[in-house]
This record gives sequence, C-alpha cells and structure tokens, in this order.
Amino acid sequence: MQDLSTIVKAYDIRGVVPDQLNEDVARAVGAAFAEVLDFPESVAVGHDMRPSSVPLSTAFAEGVTSRGTNVVVIGLASTDQLYYASGFLDMPGAMFTASHNPAQYNGIKLCRAGAAPVGQDTGLAQIRELAERLLAGPAGSAGSVGPPDGDGARGVVEQRDVLAGYATHLRSLVPLEGIRPLTVVVDAGNGMAGHTVPAVLDVPGLTVVPMYFELDGTFPHHEANPIEPENLRDLQAAVQDHGADLGLAFDGDADRCFVVDERGKAVNPSALTALIATRELERAPGQRVVHNLITSRAVPEIVREHGGEPIRTRVGHSFIKQTMAETGAVFGGEHSAHFYFRDFWRADSGMLAALHTLAALGGSPVGTTLSELIAPYERYVSSGEINSTVTDQAGVMAAVEEAFAGREGVRVDHLDGLSVEHEDWWFNLRPSNTEPLLRLNAEAVDEPTMETIRDDVLGIIRAS
Repeated sequence: MQDLSTIVKAYDIRGVVPDQLNEDVARAVGAAFAEVLDFPESVAVGHDMRPSSVPLSTAFAEGVTSRGTNVVVIGLASTDQLYYASGFLDMPGAMFTASHNPAQYNGIKLCRAGAAPVGQDTGLAQIRELAERLLAGPAGSAGSVGPPDGDGARGVVEQRDVLAGYATHLRSLVPLEGIRPLTVVVDAGNGMAGHTVPAVLDVPGLTVVPMYFELDGTFPHHEANPIEPENLRDLQAAVQDHGADLGLAFDGDADRCFVVDERGKAVNPSALTALIATRELERAPGQRVVHNLITSRAVPEIVREHGGEPIRTRVGHSFIKQTMAETGAVFGGEHSAHFYFRDFWRADSGMLAALHTLAALGGSPVGTTLSELIAPYERYVSSGEINSTVTDQAGVMAAVEEAFAGREGVRVDHLDGLSVEHEDWWFNLRPSNTEPLLRLNAEAVDEPTMETIRDDVLGIIRAS
C-alpha cells in the first residue's frame, strides 16, 4: 500500500512532483475527499501557475466526479480566491498550490463549505487513509468507480470565473474610495498575485508598479517566499528607486502579504496584525482578536488599549480559525503574515491585509509615511524565528525549562511547546512536527536584553 504520510502534513498535502505527488495520488485524494465529506453536491477547484497544477487538479476533479459529486473549476486562482469561492458558493474547495515552496513541489489545500479548514483532526487523516486504500486497489479505481451509495452516475464539471466577484467582495470589506494618491510597488514573485492584484487594486488614486507579475511556476527571479529576507531585496530597492509610499510582497499562492515601508524596511507582521486589529475594532468595538503566542506582546496590549479582548492561541491556521469560530473573534493574526477575517469566512487573505494597509496609509494626513504610521505598533525587539537541529527535542526543552523556571518573576506555560515570560522579555521554544528541529522566538524591551535571552537559550540548545 502506498504510504502518503510523507506528503500529508498537518494542514495540507504537499510533496515533490511526480515522485511523491502525481495524478494517481491526486485522483485518489479527490475521490476520498468526496467520500469523507459525505458526497457533497459540488466542490470548487482552483490552481496556481505551476506547470503541474493543471494536470493534478484535473485528475483530482476526475476523482471527485467518480463519486457522483460535481466540480466547479475556477481555474487560475490565489488561495484566498478559492476560499472566496468556497464561501460565496457554499461548497467545499480544493486549491492546488505548494505556496512558497520551490518549483519542484506542488500540493493541495482542502476546505469544507464556507472555507472551514480541513486538517489532520478535521478530516485530513481520514482522507489520507481512504486515498491509500484506493491507490492499493485495482488500477484506476479512484477515477473510474461510481459512487458507492448511488447508481454510478458521475458528477459533471463546469467552469466558473469568480475573479471579478472576489475583487468586488474584498473592496466591499475594505473600501479604498477617497484615499489620497499612493504609489505602491508590488512584487508578485511570478505567483498568483500577478493574477489577482490587477483586478483588486485597480482603483482611483492608486498607482501600482508591478514586479514579476508574469505567472511562472519556475520562479525565474526569486522564490515566492517573502519571509526570507533575500526574497525582499528586489522590492526594497524598487520602493526606493520609484520613491514609492510602500511595497507589497506576496507568496506563491498570495495568501500571505509582507509589507515594506517607504525606506525599504520590512514591516514586522506583528505590527501589521496590531494595525489591522485597531481598524477592525473601530468597525466592531469591543470584539475579540485572536493572535498566536509568538506574535509580539504589543498585539494584546494594543488590542486591550482599543477596547478589544485579545485571545492567545497555538501557532497554526487551524487553531486560529477554530478559536475564531468558538469565540466569534473579528480578526486573527500570526507572526508568519497570515491574517484572518471573520467577514471573509474566517479565512486568511493576504490581499485583505494589503487593502487594510493601503486604506490606513491612504486615509492618513498628506505627508504621513508608512514608517510613521507603523511606529506606534512596533514596541519591542524580536529575534525572528531561529531553528536548531536537535535529536532529543523533549530532553532539550526540559533542560531549557529547568534553567529558566526558577528565575525571579518568570512564568512558564506549555500551550504550544515551552513559553517563558518575564516583565522585560519572553521566549517560546517549539518542536517542529515534521523535522528534528526546535524553533526559538524571543522578544524583549530592547536589543541587548533580547540578545542576552536569545543567546542564553541557544547556548543550552546547542550544548545538548
């Protein structure tokens, strides 16, 4: 039996094409998806610009229709455009993308109707198990067998263009009418923002300077992974060369947005989380805002200062979305530049984060720069995420806890790995789910304090 454990991750499916992910696997996953979701009437399917995305998504659709479920193909799409289709059309969805991964990868992000997440605990484990059984069956069984409880009739495939509706919906959530003139450089990284930005940001007063808008899944200029500093350098230089007000960088499937200010300096995603939270709280006073435990301490402080209630959760979109659903939170943000909106079916949207940034700057007095606008939200100094390879994750974390737990004024919790907090600093140490790594994030009131805490923790980790 083919083992799909290497490609079925915590929140999605992702692997090298064709060695790990091929059309047979996609077809089996499509059939399993339809069965595990109890044969929905229709499933929306979108894909990114990678060369393998069309054949993989076509095979997936064959698997879905083999179970009597219809497929609505939305074609080229960003991941949040697929979430829009799932929400607006009220049907489950599948997005074929490997997001920020290199060109040899592809993957599948799955959701239930209304863009509700599908993860290991919400159906993905069952989909994997059933897909493995289908792959072990007669050749082609995943794509040819009729629905087990029906008359064998296959579903039908229809094409539907939702790009215009997606753009209109986003602009209704964050209107840009009346903003002062702005020039924004956008680095699409040859990913799906090159498809969605022209539709969404075609508004009066906004001059868009495009970079790498050509859809090209071989990523000829740089990887579409803006969390890595080297992938922001072209954008940072272009912002200064054009005298632009800001720059936006999107990852390959455009569900994450990173922002560069007028000086070419990257804006911390936690500061952007705090900014967007204040705007959402202006519109919905007193609401809850979800943040993961490694966003800046400034986020819950600012949420409280603006009358909201911050809610701390584990890292990962399934935890953010689940907590938002349970609490009715209006907004959620992560350090990784994923931003979630209650009015967008609690799904993440890099484009909505971009619209909020543009609206905030465009609504500020003439002459206000983005760095001035963001400054109040950047209160602390952070280390960024530092990965260390370890063989005994639990043992090393226990050694770190032992070293810090007895210090005066220190609080410890285990919501997600090990979190150690002090009035002047905090750090979180989490094990990777898929690699022998420990991930360290630290923050403090100033650079020397942050460096001391960071180096103390790393010293213990790397001495083990």
